[in-house]
Amino acid sequence: MKELKDIVEKVFPPGGTLSRLHPGYEFRPGQIEMAKAVAEALESGRHLIVEAGTGTGKTLAYLVPAIAAAIKGRKRILISTGTKNLQEQLMEKDLPFLSKLFGGKFTASYMKGRGNYLCLFRLEKAEQQPILDGLEQLSQFDSVRQWAKETKNGDRSELDYLPEDISFWSRINARSEVCLGQKCPDFERCFITRMRAKAIESDIVVVNHHLFFADLSLKGSNFGRVLPDYSAVIFDEAHLIEEVASDYFGIAVTNFQLNELARDYLNLFSKDSPEFRNASKKAEKLLGLGDKFFISAASLKSEGRQTLNPNRFKQNNNYKSGLNNAAAALTELFAVLSDIIQMLEPKSDDSPEFENILRRFREFRFSLNFVVNQEEKEFVYWVERSGRTLRLGATPIDVSGILVEKLFEKTDSCILTSATLSSAGSFDYIRNRLGLNDSKVMTMTAASSFDYESQCLMYLPDGMPDPRLPEFGEAAAREIVNILKMTHGRAFVLCTSNQSMNTLYELVSSKVNFNCLLQGTRSKKALLNEFKSVAGSVLFATVSFWQGVDVQGEMLSCVIIDKLPFSVPTDPVIAARIGAIESAGGNAFLEFCVPEAVIQLKQGVGRLIRSRLDRGVIAILDPRIRTKTYGRYFLQSLPKMPITTKLSDISQVFEEIEKIS
Repeated sequence: MKELKDIVEKVFPPGGTLSRLHPGYEFRPGQIEMAKAVAEALESGRHLIVEAGTGTGKTLAYLVPAIAAAIKGRKRILISTGTKNLQEQLMEKDLPFLSKLFGGKFTASYMKGRGNYLCLFRLEKAEQQPILDGLEQLSQFDSVRQWAKETKNGDRSELDYLPEDISFWSRINARSEVCLGQKCPDFERCFITRMRAKAIESDIVVVNHHLFFADLSLKGSNFGRVLPDYSAVIFDEAHLIEEVASDYFGIAVTNFQLNELARDYLNLFSKDSPEFRNASKKAEKLLGLGDKFFISAASLKSEGRQTLNPNRFKQNNNYKSGLNNAAAALTELFAVLSDIIQMLEPKSDDSPEFENILRRFREFRFSLNFVVNQEEKEFVYWVERSGRTLRLGATPIDVSGILVEKLFEKTDSCILTSATLSSAGSFDYIRNRLGLNDSKVMTMTAASSFDYESQCLMYLPDGMPDPRLPEFGEAAAREIVNILKMTHGRAFVLCTSNQSMNTLYELVSSKVNFNCLLQGTRSKKALLNEFKSVAGSVLFATVSFWQGVDVQGEMLSCVIIDKLPFSVPTDPVIAARIGAIESAGGNAFLEFCVPEAVIQLKQGVGRLIRSRLDRGVIAILDPRIRTKTYGRYFLQSLPKMPITTKLSDISQVFEEIEKIS
């Protein structure tokens, strides 16, 4: 313990190594205290939860002791992030700098999800299959084919001269379900093989939460695993862990998944082979039954997720019933799946491609059976429609036990950090949700170096109606218009739903002369670039802009939040988690709903102050933060800053900002 702490003491204080090498060095007490706690956790083999507010300098606070531990103990440490931006910051900025600080004594590598990488075997197969539509795609495919001869990493991000949504990329990428593993003829030169080999030689490996939990869920499987062994893992943006883990420890089947399975099955047979005609009939039958099943199973009039009726797939005597249609379609679908599996079994011993497609068919049949039978009571079952995608799924109601068994009990030390892990000063929510209730788990809060009392004003308008009333939208739009006139635009309007976002955009954009941007009209990156480059812009957005977005300077001087971000209680997963807490005798609203909303609100508020020079206003239009008893939990959880109910005080803040600038 003392050895790592000694290194921390040499690096962070004034006059230390960091101050001599970093041109923008600032002494941050919260940073050195966090670094000491990380060092202690790594040395003693304990888990640590640390909330580090914006401005703490948390990446260096965990990287320095992690690198020191890796060098001293020759133990590999994983860094898992919630966003791509943070991954890139670590690999392109922080780790190269620390390589100089540590004299190049450690190695680091970067791993993305398998779907980001080209599969050489599938690319070669695609050249012989009809996967392209039109001359434009033909040109794009030629570009990919030429790039494949030159690239060293096979990373899709290198193709920045092509559109982000290349339709055929899913047909040539290296995702786990289509991987042939060591039986692939291109295994040695495979980009996934190279990536893993480099990671095995590295002391520090940077991944993201999706890759980490996808890999963790595959433990015990011979297919798809890419992460090397590790002694410790540091989760940055750890508030996202439960959501991501729930996805990967759940089960889902989609209509597109079945369509792809049928297509890949048929492509195994040459058109000249005697088996092609029979395979074509089976694939056609599979596609028809798949469409029939998913349409009858979903039958949703609008997009979104709903509870899957457990009786939907049970046979009954009412032959005009939609329930009976779904049950009949399911019976026929299972029959054709079993027929194809039986036909593939004798072929799988001689061909890795047939072995792979057989495994995929078996996994699809198992997943479909798991979801429709609903026998596991620890799961909640749902159906979802998103665009043309129809999805049936099962999600664990509580992932804490899974995480304890598969992660926390098997890893020497897990460090969980984020700017938003506590609610009203307590870590109880995150500890309960993730299963970190052991008394040996360390917790701490690292103070931010920002002075919110002088940098920020919170505006809570008087007289706003309850957000559940129909008149709230008009009232909120009036407030936003008045605020924007005082801030000269330069604002994010963060909404809790697409409906609210679209309503406020329509009501506000027609009444102001600022450049108004709307999430969904273009890519997130394009919207942010325009927001940063066009003075006075106003961006209307929902959940994806509440976190992981960094706009420093006066271009973003105001964040307006329409409502307290409570999850929709009718969502099947949320409803099941609320029900589980209530059944155990708990208070789901205070133990789950409020803390979850608090963490989300803190993420939204955190978009404003990103440096010591930033100044601005946070406006929360939801009156419940002042009128409801639970509102105090929200206010206690936010950084201390002056609060006003007077619109005129905003004007005063911006007069002072104009003087400074």
